[in-house]
Amino acid sequence: MSAAQHPMVVQAQNKVFYYHDQLDKELTKYPVLTNFEQRTQIPKTYAVLGGGLLIIILHMFNPLAAPVSNLVGWALPAYLSFKAIESPQTQDDVQWLTYWVVFGFFNFLESFALRVVLYYVPWYFAFKTVFIVWLQLPVFRGALVTYQTVLKPVLANISNTTVAKHTETSAPAAAPSSD
Repeated sequence: MSAAQHPMVVQAQNKVFYYHDQLDKELTKYPVLTNFEQRTQIPKTYAVLGGGLLIIILHMFNPLAAPVSNLVGWALPAYLSFKAIESPQTQDDVQWLTYWVVFGFFNFLESFALRVVLYYVPWYFAFKTVFIVWLQLPVFRGALVTYQTVLKPVLANISNTTVAKHTETSAPAAAPSSD
């Protein structure tokens, strides 16, 4: 019996083929990947897994981690935002507008605390990239979840405080009574 015919090897091969087929079915939902596969003759599963592996490898080299993370956060969302603007549906517009609000707020906060965060979290950009992908994927609705649970309450609180201060300062003083 050769090593390739060993029951454990056969079982492992069957699992790999099963997960490959499942990933292929899932990726077929995205016309961009199907179109890429037809044009390049590279299976979309290999392209996605290879792209993910490339991102992981680039993150292992820390000087490239920040630019790669920013590229992941900007390139695909910019393209899909363009497509959303051109489409007649409004649901995709909401998805990407929400993404950009959350992404912008996150980058704004990051600009204040990046050095401290990098000191305490050595793989910060890897975590940031995973977070950004979670925000982007419509399956998880990460941008909407983050907006609803974090940003909306904060912005509503700021808005209410500003309106209350504005109302107090602009309210006309009561005229003295002439009894």
